[in-house]
Amino acid sequence: MPNTIPALDTPTAVIPLPVPARAINQIVLAALAEDNPRGDLTGNVLIPADARATASVIAREPGTCAGLDTFIAAMKLTDPTLELTPALADGDEFAAGDTLITVTGPARGLLAGERVGLNLLQRMSGIATATRAYVRAAAGTGARIVDTRKTTPGLRILERYAVRCGGGHNHRDNLSDAVMAKDNHLALLGTGAELTAALRNARAQLGHTVHFEVEIDRLDQLDAVLAAGVDTIMLDNFSLADLAAGVRRIAGAALVEASGNVTVDTVAAIAATGVDVISSGALTHSVRALDLGLDVTIETGTTETGTI
Repeated sequence: MPNTIPALDTPTAVIPLPVPARAINQIVLAALAEDNPRGDLTGNVLIPADARATASVIAREPGTCAGLDTFIAAMKLTDPTLELTPALADGDEFAAGDTLITVTGPARGLLAGERVGLNLLQRMSGIATATRAYVRAAAGTGARIVDTRKTTPGLRILERYAVRCGGGHNHRDNLSDAVMAKDNHLALLGTGAELTAALRNARAQLGHTVHFEVEIDRLDQLDAVLAAGVDTIMLDNFSLADLAAGVRRIAGAALVEASGNVTVDTVAAIAATGVDVISSGALTHSVRALDLGLDVTIETGTTETGTI
């Protein structure tokens, strides 16, 4: 039976698979320790200890939400008495001017947790928004949009969750997760029958649940890799014509992944070649944080825009 990937019911269906709270807390605590190591000096000298405030995260531009739990954690780990009310859920789309979440409680705690919470929410929502654009561009082709390991060190679990919130999927999570033989590996393994034998030998050492992927950058490498019976073959930096030719030659014997030069402008044409998976590091390594602001109202009635 040919290798296939089950299609989502709709091109933007969200399967977020939540991040464990302990992982969120570990990341947020490290961020708070960096940003607020000995207390918020500004808040402590300017804001009365009994002052209370209400704040709302407002979208300055449209997008897709991701990271509400990280924002909540940043606030609650700064001051557990803060009360937070989300206005939508991760994976939901919003317009400019929409409220994402509201915070009420001690003003000092709210202001002290603001920057860490916004930083994570803005980055994750930026990733989800970019991913949603790629998924929409490839809609109707059956190609799955996936990320890569080109993530921010220490934030991979959050950034990959954001990809899922945008309707995308994840590649292998780490070097221990699957076998992926890339160009630098193949350079040491020979060509032709020698390469096939090396890949088969590697396959024989693996458990039956371990996925085996091989990257090639030329069509003349394809036969040797196909003969090894691997699970996925990545066609890296191929022209559209060569992608289509590779799909025809593989003919369902392995999943076909396209990578390299993938942008929101090129992804539709790449998907139309018939590949099963399209991976793009741009979803995480060069995405722009979404413009979200925190509008704060303290008991005096003054309003500040969160630009701290």
